[in-house]
Amino acid sequence: MEIYLLKSGFCLAIFFVFYKMFLERENMNTFKRFYLLGSLFAAIGIPLVTFTIYSETSSVFISSATEGLVSENLTILNYLPTILWSIYFIGILFFSIRFGRNLASIILKIKRNQKLKLKTFINVLLNEKVTPHTFFNYIFLNKQKFEEQKIPVEVLLHEQTHAIQKHSFDVLFIEILQIIFWFNPFIHLIKHAIKLNHEFLADKAVLNMGVTPAVYQNLLLAFSSNASENKLANAINYSLIKKRFTVMKTYTSKRNIRVRGLLLLPLFTLLLFSFSTKKTIYLKNKDNTIDLVEKIQDKATAKQVAEYNVLAKKYNSQPRNNRKILNSEVERLKYLYSKMSANQKANAEPFPSFPPPPEKVKELKKKQKTLMLQESKLENKNKLIKVRRIALIDKKNIEIEKIHLAKLEKVEVVRVKRIAERIKINLAKFEKVEVVRVKRIAERDKIKLIEIKKVEVARNAKINEVRIKRVEERKNILIKLQLENEKKAKQNQVNKKIKKDTI
Repeated sequence: MEIYLLKSGFCLAIFFVFYKMFLERENMNTFKRFYLLGSLFAAIGIPLVTFTIYSETSSVFISSATEGLVSENLTILNYLPTILWSIYFIGILFFSIRFGRNLASIILKIKRNQKLKLKTFINVLLNEKVTPHTFFNYIFLNKQKFEEQKIPVEVLLHEQTHAIQKHSFDVLFIEILQIIFWFNPFIHLIKHAIKLNHEFLADKAVLNMGVTPAVYQNLLLAFSSNASENKLANAINYSLIKKRFTVMKTYTSKRNIRVRGLLLLPLFTLLLFSFSTKKTIYLKNKDNTIDLVEKIQDKATAKQVAEYNVLAKKYNSQPRNNRKILNSEVERLKYLYSKMSANQKANAEPFPSFPPPPEKVKELKKKQKTLMLQESKLENKNKLIKVRRIALIDKKNIEIEKIHLAKLEKVEVVRVKRIAERIKINLAKFEKVEVVRVKRIAERDKIKLIEIKKVEVARNAKINEVRIKRVEERKNILIKLQLENEKKAKQNQVNKKIKKDTI
């Protein structure tokens, strides 16, 4: 078990180094997702692969070797395994408790808070201030911001992509593996790489919806905070935003993807032959002894050469057309000839040429015909398979385009609705402002009319006062004239009387 854990840890480390060197900064996010998950499966499976090697040996040699190894292991490693296993199980206990606590907190959030069910998603509205994050089909949002429509559409699309692409399965899988391989630092690094790649996938999906990169990058900066979310959830403010911006800008061609995919084959074969287990099975001879002479020698014995010469002379002396051939003798000749060295072959009889048996010739011809027919059928099948694959690829592309169009239509409908609602709100506000403005203008007009009336009343009062003064002055003048006339009339009468008296 210890060797298995070490081998899987080394495999995982090599896969992660390859990812950091050749794949991380490339814009091939779906390939990277399957690579990271596949590297985890490969690191688990490669040490379990066993290659069996068969070799012959004596029973005494095996028993002595095993006894020596067992005695050495018992003397050196007495207490070390118990200490290491106790530390290992303590780590498993710690990480399993942490995993259970995180899972329980998410389940309690779902149960205790308000939920809005859509067709494929469930929005969980939280009272506390949180950045949007996703767990399976549950999208956790701030209740106040959601009701006030302050959460942008792009952020909702980002979180919906996490739910559609089932990123929570990857996170749960790596969390369970982290419990088992907690001592390996590369498991934590691969976990971080998987979660970061999930953000790359969600960012790409949002940009494919027609959102401009500059607007989306500003949104990411606005939502970037140091708030720590649950380890099992996918949050939009996951770290390394600068790296996300660089991946958004990079373009990776299909040729580069194929080249990096081909590089995986030698890497996988190297790891398979380096870290797989090799099992040797020791076979015993019939007499429980090893024929050391046959194993060590590089040439045939004198008896074998003499036997070969007798059989070769027998068949070389016969005419080629009328030979009586025995299969057992032919096989023995081949075996003896293979045992002989180059010098022995040069000095011995030449190897006789054996024609194939007539039945075998007919069988070979039949086999050739059947092989030709099978090859032609396979070619036709391959052509049909290629045509079907092309048709399936076209269908898949059409379906993908339809899905993208439907998503774009939904986004546009939501966008148009929001714009219409904003216009309605602005119109209502404008109407209120206009009503207030008209009222103020009417009040100002009333005040002006009252002031004008006051001015006119004051003006009329002044005019009346002037008229009254003039009338009074005229009356006074008339009274003065009457008095003067009366005085003149009296003086005239007095003067008349004086004249009369004088006369």
